[in-house]
Amino acid sequence: MSESASSEPHDHYDCITWAGGNGFFTAGAHRTVHAGLSDLLPLVENVPPAIVARIDVEPYTAEQFTYDIMLLSGGRSDVGLVRTVVQGSRETLEWLKREVGVPFTLSFNRQAYEVDGRQKFWGGMALSTRDGGKGLIAAHRAALERAGVETWFEVPARELICKNGAVVGVAMRATTVVLAAGGYESNAALRKQHLGQGWENARVRGTPYNTGDGISMACAVGARLAGDWAGCHATCWDAHAPMDRGVREVSNQYTKSCYPLGIMVNTRGERFVDEGADFRNFTYAAYGKAILRQPCGLAFQIFDLRAARWLREEEYGDRVATKIWANNAGELARKLVPHGLEDVEGFIRTLEVYNRATRVFAAAHPSHKWDPAVKDGVGTLGLSPPKSNWALPLEEAPLFAVEVACGVTFTFGGLAIDPETSSVLGEESGNPIPGLYCTGEMVGGLWYDNYPGGSGLTAGAVFGRIAGREAARGLERNLNVADT
Repeated sequence: MSESASSEPHDHYDCITWAGGNGFFTAGAHRTVHAGLSDLLPLVENVPPAIVARIDVEPYTAEQFTYDIMLLSGGRSDVGLVRTVVQGSRETLEWLKREVGVPFTLSFNRQAYEVDGRQKFWGGMALSTRDGGKGLIAAHRAALERAGVETWFEVPARELICKNGAVVGVAMRATTVVLAAGGYESNAALRKQHLGQGWENARVRGTPYNTGDGISMACAVGARLAGDWAGCHATCWDAHAPMDRGVREVSNQYTKSCYPLGIMVNTRGERFVDEGADFRNFTYAAYGKAILRQPCGLAFQIFDLRAARWLREEEYGDRVATKIWANNAGELARKLVPHGLEDVEGFIRTLEVYNRATRVFAAAHPSHKWDPAVKDGVGTLGLSPPKSNWALPLEEAPLFAVEVACGVTFTFGGLAIDPETSSVLGEESGNPIPGLYCTGEMVGGLWYDNYPGGSGLTAGAVFGRIAGREAARGLERNLNVADT
């Protein structure tokens, strides 16, 4: 990324109100290796002993975590980075609980369904934080205050300061610098340049400050770029959300991730993805991109009353979702015309064909049981694209639709780092740049194409902890030299 490609900072924003970056706008989910429920209970604060016997959490091994990352990246993720994240995940979360005071919870509201009287967790992820990203950032800020760490706001970073080949500060003098300034997803021009035509129309899910300036500063001192510069994390996002930033009061609730329980159609009334291909943890980052590729970059999620009973209130409640209700497909189609639907008959036909395909499958596989907590194999026959799991007919009135767009969360291209130290690597030498470290969404080479939900916060915590440790060691070395 050239320095000239970087945008000017949004000086008119109140920087303090945007403290926390993109982490604030997440659900606070953390993916980690664990040995099952008994291994997670010491980390969480929302499981009274009386309900433990009714909770099912399968172990999630290092092999499974590694497989999920590599599967979704098409095998392109940097093996060293993946190994560091996976092997450090459980220890880092324990450190966050013990030293930072992060209020971890079992994510009953997002990662479990009650089936036959039991809370069944699914998708390889079970941990969140109390009050989501808001609670996560509040815990970090409180820990910084307890440690006496001074935080400066409204201080734009323009340039890294080098001396004798080492980074010694940024704007104001320091001994080491840890970059954690996010990617370039808030910069519409850079999205168009690197992600392609149309990405300037994506909605920014989080902070407006991730404009690529940190990456540009690192490049100016010789840092190496790495990773999938044509890729990003995107999600199904409420079409009524602002274009250029998230809303802190609503934060992650603009996500609309229950599409596996219904279907999605574009403005032509056509389905365009297999909504049941996998748990939404493994498809949502790809399906946001799929929505952007549709006409007008819009789609409609369609549910019936039966599906509505399983939708997450924090995403689909009346306070955070505009629902268009109707008694049948024809009425719903006509009501969607003012919202952008172009083909009423096509919409009706799509719903009829889908419902018929579910009934044909059910007749051919009478032993299959619908279960939202597992990949149940309840699919469709003779339908393209198919729906591979959780395929029930949408026929229990009333029906309703939610209008969704693409919300970009973060970009995958970033800086090359040493997985063992989080040091930023130099472009020419391939060696660490002394005094410069990197973590979070600025790290390149970890994610390609797609992303397993909950991995980003874990990776940021793992590499952030490493970077802080190594920066402190560097400071100690410099002080010892100064004393001699």
